[in-house]
Amino acid sequence: MTRADRTQLLIGVAALAALIAVPFLTDSRYIVGQVLLGLFYAAIASQWNLLFGFAGVFSLAQMALFGFGGYVAAMLCFYLGMSIWAAMPLAAFAAAGFGLLLGLACLRLTGAYVALLTLAVAQAMYLLIVTDTECFMMIGTQCRQFTGGAVGFARFADLGTRELFGRDWLVANYALVVALFALVMAASWLIIRSPLGLAFQALRDNPGCAMARGVNRFQMQLYVFGFSAFLTGLAGAVYAAHFNAIGPGVLSLSTLLFVIAMVVVGGIGRLWGPLLGAVVLMGADEVLREFGEFRALGLGLIIAVSMVAMPNGLIGVLERLGALRARPKGEREAANG
Repeated sequence: MTRADRTQLLIGVAALAALIAVPFLTDSRYIVGQVLLGLFYAAIASQWNLLFGFAGVFSLAQMALFGFGGYVAAMLCFYLGMSIWAAMPLAAFAAAGFGLLLGLACLRLTGAYVALLTLAVAQAMYLLIVTDTECFMMIGTQCRQFTGGAVGFARFADLGTRELFGRDWLVANYALVVALFALVMAASWLIIRSPLGLAFQALRDNPGCAMARGVNRFQMQLYVFGFSAFLTGLAGAVYAAHFNAIGPGVLSLSTLLFVIAMVVVGGIGRLWGPLLGAVVLMGADEVLREFGEFRALGLGLIIAVSMVAMPNGLIGVLERLGALRARPKGEREAANG
């Protein structure tokens, strides 16, 4: 194991310990709920970071994959009466299949063209759901659309935590989401440091040279779409299970931009950038909530300043400080001077 791997592992252990400690440090259900929501965003952001930051694929379908996983889990429970615990992994595999289809559609595209196509798919999915008004089945005297329409699905499943843990059910759900986040980050780390991850980064940095050395761009693009979609879809299924609801609001463009901003602020192409970005932006959003109409302006300023002053994100700044401290004293003084 290299020094960089040990550093990443230590950061992961410290982050996991901090997350586990949250319910023991506060009795506020609101704070626990906000940290839980931030972990969902960080999980989505980490997979967008895998796609763009490490593989160089500028996809804008991340919230569509997240919503796809959530909707599949909800529909399996609602229509087939399946247990949510069985529906969640099935939804993840369904999202992986959807991601592979997206990858196939983008095989001959690069850069902004991939972004436009994936954004079009996400918006088409949103419009198909909100405009679904045809009656699929009757529940009592109420007509139900196949996709739930603009209302979505609610009260379709139960994780069982309320019965098992009573008033501590939120802490139990929080533990599940922490485990999900740990799984997502561990899988991302293993992929990045594997030969596949090296191939992703080679195609990102120099596609021509990588393909000349035998790296199949089409195959690698399918792999990264599939991996990212599986983990994002799993996060969507757990989101639907926790809230016991899913609706077209998860597909909104503003949510997608908020998630992407987390990666930009934290550091694109850095493993822990999405988590740090999620901490900063969720904290800033909570503070700016008191300022009403200036909330969006404040977040926009934070993101703009981060892009200009810290092009490599907060992780990049920390890496630069760490490298500076590692230099001999004379070199540090020369660098600061």
